[in-house]
Amino acid sequence: MPFQSLLPPIDIPDADIWEFLFERPGRAFPDHHIILTDSLTKAQHTFGEIRTDALQFAKTLKSRYGWNKGDVLAIYSPNCAAMSVLIWGCLAVGGVVSTINPSYNAEELTFQIQDTRARLIAVYPELVNTVREAIREFKLDMEILLLDQATSKECANIPTLSSVLDNAVVSKEERSTWRKSIVPSQDLAFLIYSSGTTGRPKGVMLTHRNIVANILQISSVEGPNLSWEADKVLGFLPLYHIYGLTCLLHRSLYSGVPLVIMPKFDLEAFCSLVMTHKVTYAYVAPPVLVMLSKHPIVTNFDLSSLRMMNSGAAPLTRELVENVYTRLNLRVKQGYGLTETSPTTHLQLWSDWNNPIGSVGQLLPNMTAKIMLPDGKEAPLGEAGEIWLRGPNIFKGYFRNDIATKDSLTSDGYFKTGDVGYQNSMGLFFITDRLKELIKYNGFQVPPAELEGILISHPKVSDVATLGIYDKERATEIPCAFGVPTDGVVGDALLAKEIVQWLAKRVAPHKRLRGGFHWVEAIPKSAAGKILRKDLRLLANEIITTARPHKL
Repeated sequence: MPFQSLLPPIDIPDADIWEFLFERPGRAFPDHHIILTDSLTKAQHTFGEIRTDALQFAKTLKSRYGWNKGDVLAIYSPNCAAMSVLIWGCLAVGGVVSTINPSYNAEELTFQIQDTRARLIAVYPELVNTVREAIREFKLDMEILLLDQATSKECANIPTLSSVLDNAVVSKEERSTWRKSIVPSQDLAFLIYSSGTTGRPKGVMLTHRNIVANILQISSVEGPNLSWEADKVLGFLPLYHIYGLTCLLHRSLYSGVPLVIMPKFDLEAFCSLVMTHKVTYAYVAPPVLVMLSKHPIVTNFDLSSLRMMNSGAAPLTRELVENVYTRLNLRVKQGYGLTETSPTTHLQLWSDWNNPIGSVGQLLPNMTAKIMLPDGKEAPLGEAGEIWLRGPNIFKGYFRNDIATKDSLTSDGYFKTGDVGYQNSMGLFFITDRLKELIKYNGFQVPPAELEGILISHPKVSDVATLGIYDKERATEIPCAFGVPTDGVVGDALLAKEIVQWLAKRVAPHKRLRGGFHWVEAIPKSAAGKILRKDLRLLANEIITTARPHKL
């Protein structure tokens, strides 16, 4: 039998995102309440200002660009407050938003533009040359809009957001006309491209109802613990990723809890902003927690205003939670989700942040889950298998990719996550690894996350990742690790051998690092903190060819 959420069910209104966020009755905070602060420009934006600017951009899309329902706006930018105006203005007129990783090169950018058939791209000035290269090299047919004023020659004659905003007042009747054809359960709001582990990224189709549902699902856990009058959230998670879009941008506007936006993560800036703005809550990923637990610069700042942090994007280990708590007296809880689930499906309650450490918490309201074994049967309570999920936040499918959609969504609406985990008798879920990333050594399954959780606790390792490499002599995969030395530590062969032996005393024989431990300058990761194992494998191939696997 499927596992049901133990949290009370919630009502999900049949509303599009604009109506849900900006026109809902009973909003607790006033129009003049500050919602967004841009840490780079220092500009502050109230709820009323965001609504007005977004409506004016919506008007611009209709009057200047002839926008129709379903037209796609691409946004190619690091985090900035202006993204909120673009996103909500586009959604107000039934458009679809596709956010693009600002680190993409011209070819990667072109793939997403061509796949979505975006009509307009809003771009940060520093990235305009990449857009022009893509247009020139790949014959893209689209218009460009700059997010900021720019004076460089490269940006000459390109309209800016402020220059095109239609300053006319948008009436309630006009807003209603724009949105009257939107069907929240069917019409797309976002096309977010998931990185995946192999092949081209896939466009994840998220509807208005998906996002509205997930805002409310998250609010059922976070809402009672955060006050719009007393709390502040710090946001460095990329807004091109669904984690940042839903948990930061949409949740802040819905709850009224002010959001301080960082362009990207920087440890010193993070600590400084927490201290300056008295930030009380932050969404993070494990690499950030590693730095908070180990980096000496952290001691220069007062982080006592932080009441809680929520970690996502990668498994969180007991050692990391305990290290952060011991050093900073700071609690860290965990959640779980995927791009295809809008994203959050599980959250630890604030009261259960350490009970037990390692759990991703409870299944969110209105959701059910199955734990599936390789033979196609459902696993009993406590036994691990692939997690399948169903609920109002589950995506519609992959854009223009029926084969991938059919492979991922069952006929009765379950999404096959590809993640391995189990539920215990208390209704708490544990994610043990990624199905496609499990190392298979002589028939044994070795979870990379488990090895990484132990290795990161070594005082001379600041970051680490593991994967399986094929060993012809043994005719099997063998576990292999790649690590970054702690500041001041020399990562040499002697220390690598010491770490291999140190781990061997802490794991079962089949989990030992027979592929060795290898020092690298950095672990390749996405902006959301996920290890890019495809990139890691390329790096591993270069290293392993010059190293001999350890005989353990």
